[in-house]
Amino acid sequence: MTKENDVVIIYFENQPISFARIEGISPDIKRDWYHVKLLLLQFPLQVVNWILRDIYINGQEFTMEGKKIRLEKVVCPKETEPDEKEKATPGKPGNQKVISLADLKKK
Repeated sequence: MTKENDVVIIYFENQPISFARIEGISPDIKRDWYHVKLLLLQFPLQVVNWILRDIYINGQEFTMEGKKIRLEKVVCPKETEPDEKEKATPGKPGNQKVISLADLKKK
């Protein structure tokens, strides 16, 4: 379910054209339709207001002036654990010996 403050990709004719953050979703007079305020994350920043059905907000394709448009919620990819090979690579943080400066002063 896409909601306020989510980031979406806007697809135009099946091509991604922009990212946008959903600033607000408020009900329209018509049932299952909503006013969606989008902040287009591009230069210059631009705010647009679209009236969309709930299914369109959640990724169903729709048309504007005969052109196909679709919103897709951006999901942050999960971080993966590094492989054993990567962990053992010299020069990587965590594989180097830490030398205490306090211990060096004592000598």
